[in-house]
Amino acid sequence: MLRIRAIILGVLTVAVSMAAEASEAVQVATAASKGSGLLGASIGAGLVVLGAGLGIGLLAFAAANATARQPEAAADIRATVNLPLFLLEGVGIIALVVCILAVVL
Repeated sequence: MLRIRAIILGVLTVAVSMAAEASEAVQVATAASKGSGLLGASIGAGLVVLGAGLGIGLLAFAAANATARQPEAAADIRATVNLPLFLLEGVGIIALVVCILAVVL
């Protein structure tokens, strides 16, 4: 599980850094090199979606397994899973907004 978390964190870090690089490239790019900034932003957006989707899927998988093992603790498990789920989804949305802004600005 720690290995998967490290992979997800790495993917999100790469996606955000690519979006920031694309943002800088778009701001200072000429007409010829503007396509590489758009390419970086689109790759970054794709990595963000993959990373967030993988993280949410693993979180739901772990919650389903925990609920199957202890059905009487289902309410507690659901309450415990909600905060990390919302935080992960928020990080994904913010990173997508950064990628979109890299294209627009």
